[in-house]
Amino acid sequence: MADRGRGVGRGARGAARGRNSQAQPTMDKPKREAILDLSKYVNERIRVKFTGGREVTGILKGYDQLLNLVLDEVQEQLQTETESHIRSLGLAVLRGPTITLLSPVDGSEEIANPFLAQE
Repeated sequence: MADRGRGVGRGARGAARGRNSQAQPTMDKPKREAILDLSKYVNERIRVKFTGGREVTGILKGYDQLLNLVLDEVQEQLQTETESHIRSLGLAVLRGPTITLLSPVDGSEEIANPFLAQE
C-alpha cells in the first residue's frame, strides 16, 4: 500500500504513459484559411457593425485570421432616438469576435425591408 499513487504495480493501466511508450507520428494539419477573403477590400472603405449595436466606417488597412481589423480614418455613427452624431476615431484596431457584420461602403445601397408588413 505504500506504493499507491506512484504507478508501480498497476498492471497494464497507464502503460502507454511510461518511459517506454512509443511516440505517435504526428500528422501535419492543413493550414487554416481565413473565413473571409478581405484582400479585395484593403485600402477600401468598409462598414463594420458590432455586438451591442455600435457601427463604424473606415479604410481597411489590415486583418488577420481571427477577423481582427485595422481601420484608418474611422468614424463611429452614434444614434440616439432623436438624432445621430458622427465621432472621428482615427486609426483603430477592431477585435474580431465582437464583429457581427462587414460590408463595403462603396457599391452598397439601402433597400426597403421586404418582410415588413405593408400598411
